[in-house]
Amino acid sequence: MHILKRPETEVEALAQALIDAKKQIGLCTVCFHLSAEQVCEICRHPQRDNKTICVVEDSRDVIALEKTREYKGKYHVLGGVISPMDGIGPEQLNIQALVKRVSQQKPEEVILAISPSIEGETTTLYVGQLLKPFTKVTRIAFGLPVGGELEYADEVTLARALEGRRELD
Repeated sequence: MHILKRPETEVEALAQALIDAKKQIGLCTVCFHLSAEQVCEICRHPQRDNKTICVVEDSRDVIALEKTREYKGKYHVLGGVISPMDGIGPEQLNIQALVKRVSQQKPEEVILAISPSIEGETTTLYVGQLLKPFTKVTRIAFGLPVGGELEYADEVTLARALEGRRELD
């Protein structure tokens, strides 16, 4: 209703901005976060810690974690979670790129910050087993409700979840 009440020029400008954004925004070739450039700002930032990689489902989770100002490392966006009911297997996600990245870069720690849903737990266990031969694998603490999504959690809850992460058994 709001858009219908606006002048036609404003609606056209909004429509053009959406088209331009769709054309200009892609995925970072390193971490798969949304980016207007080939390599995103986080991956290019010289003061980010290269010793840790935080694995998340999608770019909304990167944004949520960045709001905490607690995490200073790099990210890897899977592009979703394993969900056989939805026809999403490991091959549809950026998991093999993560394994290759970790095996080559040898970070000291990979933090799995995947929502604690059934699909998220499955993905966490699967990715954790793949990465264990290469580095220490931890997960964020269970300060988030089961079935909850990272993007909806407040900054304090996310910060505490990062602080309370533990190594996978």
